[in-house]
Amino acid sequence: MSDFHSSKLNQRNNLLRRLLTLPIRHIQQAIGSLGDLWRTPFTSVMTVFVLGISLALPATLHLFVKNAQQVSEQWDSASQITLFLKLSVNDKSAQNLVKRLKLYPEVTDVHYISAKQALKEFKILSGFGQSLEYLEKNPLPATILVIPTNRASQADAANELLAKLTQEREVDQAKLDLEWLTRLEAIAQLIKDIVSGVALLLCLSVVLIVGNTIRLAILSQQDAIAIMKLVGATDSFIQRPFLYSGFWYGIFGGILSWVVVSLLAQYLSTAVGNLTDLYQSNFQLQGLAFSEAAMLIILAVLLGLVGSYISVRNHIRAIEPNAD
Repeated sequence: MSDFHSSKLNQRNNLLRRLLTLPIRHIQQAIGSLGDLWRTPFTSVMTVFVLGISLALPATLHLFVKNAQQVSEQWDSASQITLFLKLSVNDKSAQNLVKRLKLYPEVTDVHYISAKQALKEFKILSGFGQSLEYLEKNPLPATILVIPTNRASQADAANELLAKLTQEREVDQAKLDLEWLTRLEAIAQLIKDIVSGVALLLCLSVVLIVGNTIRLAILSQQDAIAIMKLVGATDSFIQRPFLYSGFWYGIFGGILSWVVVSLLAQYLSTAVGNLTDLYQSNFQLQGLAFSEAAMLIILAVLLGLVGSYISVRNHIRAIEPNAD
């Protein structure tokens, strides 16, 4: 009975020892793989630079789309629907309509232009001030400018709001130029698709670059791997340092790409600021947020691990110890 208890205790101690030594082994192999990269500085630095530049390109395109969306949102919020009221509508009825329109959840603001004010502005802008004095009756209707919310400024939502405003009894005609808005959204969607396609290709290239670099490292250590298998080392034990090499490539490549994109955004922010000052705009070029930079580094690490995993699974298994 005591032998049974002692054997159970030994098994428990062995299991606990394995659980404690497992992370230590991983840390040792991770540091060892970092040392392997240090022993081949030229190859390691070149690989990190290629990875960093390859990841910096889709990150820069993402930055472009991000800032383009910011600009397009400002354009969308500036879009407006023009309501031409019936000539029979007096100022009191028009003001009541303005109050009702302000209660619309899709509407941000409403501006009322009376028929007299519209005629006055038309005289100034048209240059026919003297000729218009001979008109017996004001031919211009009262006008209401409706500014929709950001969500209602999208093409489909703006079209629905236009139909809703047209049903008001005081409205004779409602006008909204949806064509430019539709084109803007189509261009923005096209840019997003192009960026997604380019990013996918560049991520695939990162996987291939890491995989090829790990393959060359495996081939250069082919004899050592064969000896390790001969003395009983498992494939997982042999594969682990190469997987950590892919991990380090991803870490350094991701950090480098983040630095490159940040420096590029900082460099362009001055030129963009000077340009926006000419147009009296408050637009500011946005760089990568901390969460976006973290996602970029995590993506780089995942791509590095995938590339190294594919390489070690295909090449380390193929290496067999020679009986000679």
